Amino acid sequence: MRSITCTAVCVALAAILIMIVTGPQTANAVTCQVTQLAPCAAAITSSAPPSKQCCMKMKEQRPCLCQYIKNPSLKAYVSSPNAKKVSKTCGVPVPKC
Repeated sequence: MRSITCTAVCVALAAILIMIVTGPQTANAVTCQVTQLAPCAAAITSSAPPSKQCCMKMKEQRPCLCQYIKNPSLKAYVSSPNAKKVSKTCGVPVPKC
């Protein structure tokens, strides 16, 4: 049960990070699913550097970040210092929503 909760929190954190990192943009049929940010969970919840897959997902989900930031359940994760650090490392600017 704990690993499911940890996984859900990590995915939410990753999604929030992506929202912070990227600003609103138009994209080609991006499906906004916070679970797409799961590869970023370790980097957001620890001091581990983001993986290439994390950065790729952050860039893909960039158009969705404001949506994630506006979600009260995700906002704290996206606004976390680690989330901002991951977004900066991945070259995804934090959006102003």
